[in-house]
Amino acid sequence: MPDDLTVTAGLSLGAALTIVGLLISFFVWRRKGVASGLRGVAWSLLPLAAGLLGLMNAIWQFVLSLVGIVAGLVFNPLVWAGAVMVGVSVVLYVVSGFMRVRGLGTTPRGAAKGAQGAAKPEGGAKAAGPAAAPAGQVGAKAPKKSAADDLSDFSDIEDLLKKRGID
Repeated sequence: MPDDLTVTAGLSLGAALTIVGLLISFFVWRRKGVASGLRGVAWSLLPLAAGLLGLMNAIWQFVLSLVGIVAGLVFNPLVWAGAVMVGVSVVLYVVSGFMRVRGLGTTPRGAAKGAQGAAKPEGGAKAAGPAAAPAGQVGAKAPKKSAADDLSDFSDIEDLLKKRGID
């Protein structure tokens, strides 16, 4: 059980924090209205309640522990090295995503076989690129849709709008 000095100190700290909170709540009340002021009063009464319940010492120890942990993290060079590693890995991941989207640094699906020693095309001709590949081959690009194909999707929406009486 805590001694009387600890309870008195906790109660005094809670009362002081409540008074400061009530002063701030008064100015908030005048500036932003009754609802904001009452919300401030509600928050302001919590330190006094904690002091009356004898919880102020536990809250104080919790705050001191958090400050100690944060200070230990901020001033620890190993933590900063870990943070740098996280940053480097995020940058590398994002850069690799941009490279994949643009096709840089990737091998086409058929090129992997060619790198392993597959036979060259007959007649000494150069291999055709992906743009010249027949439509049935893997990796062939589908023809681009025309503007008319895109507009056909809106016909359903137009029918729904007409049913609702919206033109």
